Amino acid sequence: MNLLFANDRRGAWPASWYAEVTPPLDPFPPLQGDMRADICVVGGGYTGLSAALHAAEAGADVVLVEAHRMGFGASGRNGGQVGSGQRLHQDALERMLGDAAATRLWHLAEDARALVADLIARHAIDCDYRPGVAYAEWTARGVADAHGYAEKLRRDYGYDLVEPLTRDEMRALVGSPAYRGGVIDWGAGHLNPLAYALGLARAAAAAGAHLHEGTLVQRIEPGTRPVVVTESGRVTADRVILAANGYLGGLDRHVAARVMPINNFIVATEPLGERAASVLARDIAVADSRFVVNYFRLTPDRRLLFGGGESYGYRFPQDIRAKVRKPMLEVFPHLADVNLTHAWGGTLAITRTRLPHLAAPAPGILSAGGYSGHGVALATLAGRLLAEAAQGRSEGFDTLARLPCPPFPGGAALRSPLLALAMAWFGLRDRLGI
Repeated sequence: MNLLFANDRRGAWPASWYAEVTPPLDPFPPLQGDMRADICVVGGGYTGLSAALHAAEAGADVVLVEAHRMGFGASGRNGGQVGSGQRLHQDALERMLGDAAATRLWHLAEDARALVADLIARHAIDCDYRPGVAYAEWTARGVADAHGYAEKLRRDYGYDLVEPLTRDEMRALVGSPAYRGGVIDWGAGHLNPLAYALGLARAAAAAGAHLHEGTLVQRIEPGTRPVVVTESGRVTADRVILAANGYLGGLDRHVAARVMPINNFIVATEPLGERAASVLARDIAVADSRFVVNYFRLTPDRRLLFGGGESYGYRFPQDIRAKVRKPMLEVFPHLADVNLTHAWGGTLAITRTRLPHLAAPAPGILSAGGYSGHGVALATLAGRLLAEAAQGRSEGFDTLARLPCPPFPGGAALRSPLLALAMAWFGLRDRLGI
């Protein structure tokens, strides 16, 4: 199944709230004929656009090809949260990799978040960035662990922007009886993800990168100078950057074995008006501790954007609203009468370790993906690291490429059913509170 076309109309962004309110870019032309480039980037999301932007700014001749529109994939339809650190907590990384490697990963993640802020400021990207992400816990044990982790970050990493919240403090912030407490990270933030992606596209084009939409890559021919073969042309390049993430398909088997696509879903309510204060008292984003994470925030026009719901197959459910309404009402039962005006799904990619997968799977080919729901900042950084590595400066790329990333068991045929079993088990565990 080609996920590029399984759930979406060709050449169009999904009917999300983001697509409705974000000024679109004029289409970039499809690739026609044969081209030569220093670097060919496959994929027009955060990774690919950041790679194209940074490589073009460094003087490289860059061609980027995207099957749909810039920001079409997970980059243009996610929850918009810009988190701190890696997808795994630092104590887990210390146990897995040792203190020194964990510290390097922390600083890389801090660089990633700073890079997002710098790009927004430097290129005047109007994406409604706001600080603050709360992490809400369903259990007393989860609250104790979150508070202990906040203290660890302060003590061991000098990061003092995480504020512990008691049950009453969380309830004053998030209008839900579900949560026992948690923390709020004031160094993290949230934004309009599609507007951010389109801002990167504008910046990359202005820097001289050649962007092509509606250009499906059929295969990559390896060699001294790899060739990217599309429906209507070819790009011969010194380096090829694979930045398709969950939409990689069969372009590279080594990467596909380690980076698995999964789906997630978001709804937007009608404007809540004064009722918005009963959902969130401040303009922050929230993610909770369920295995299938619930995440939410308010829009500038006071809608609730709520993400959640689990998918056991690659096709989206017929009724996304019903899929997401269930977890939304578990958190906010008082919104049962609220109309859901928008509902959309998206395909992201995970790894077994939940750490990003950066690799050089063949001579002249570089790849990054598998951000596991933590990709706004990390994908932006990965793009810059790919651009640097393609031009001979690979220190940052090598640091992430050394991370363990074993293949999923069962290969492409069995990994999705195995994930479905795991999601079903953890979903049951969440519902039982164990």
